[in-house]
Amino acid sequence: MTTTASLTSMEGCTICLVRHGETDWNAERRLQGHIDIALNETGLAQAETTAQRLQLLGQRFSALYCSDLQRARQTAAAVMRRQTMAVAYDTRLRERHYGLFQGLTYDEAERRHPELYHRFKAGEPGLALPEHGEALADFALRVQTALHDIAQRHPGEQILVVTHGGVLNIVHRLASGEPLEAPRKVAIPNAALNWIEYAAGQWTLLSWADESHLQGALDELPDR
Repeated sequence: MTTTASLTSMEGCTICLVRHGETDWNAERRLQGHIDIALNETGLAQAETTAQRLQLLGQRFSALYCSDLQRARQTAAAVMRRQTMAVAYDTRLRERHYGLFQGLTYDEAERRHPELYHRFKAGEPGLALPEHGEALADFALRVQTALHDIAQRHPGEQILVVTHGGVLNIVHRLASGEPLEAPRKVAIPNAALNWIEYAAGQWTLLSWADESHLQGALDELPDR
């Protein structure tokens, strides 16, 4: 894949997506979803390191979009301290809502709700978990719509998006053509850099999971 230097084309919108830094719940293998968890000390350090990496690379962004959840906002704040730009918070960039699984570890979810967990791990697009859970297909549509709107708003520009592991899973599938039901094949580390481009109505992967500035970042746990 291409390096992250000078990725913006004259016509396309280039987007750098960053998963938030580590939280205690990441370390505990606990499903966060829409629960508003703060970064831990490691996550705060990762956010700073990622901001420094972008600065050293000379990356400048026309706009910054961010999930409104605290772990993403804290990650974005580190970049904003080094680059002068306003942030637009967008609820469509939130993690998937995991319903009654939220707050449970993966092991707890499997033990307490084995049938639902099996369907969840199988990646059923239409499965919406009880207690306001979001179907994978609806989540994917939400993410695709948000990214399309951002790209349409910023042709020929370079944009930064700070979001969540589940969102990045959808983004990679959108740009690579992998179906929702297929097992995830790529890493999604905390605070890594992921680059895509939108041009001529198509998404293209430019660079993925650049964690060269990090040490031991946790991967987004496979959803199946």
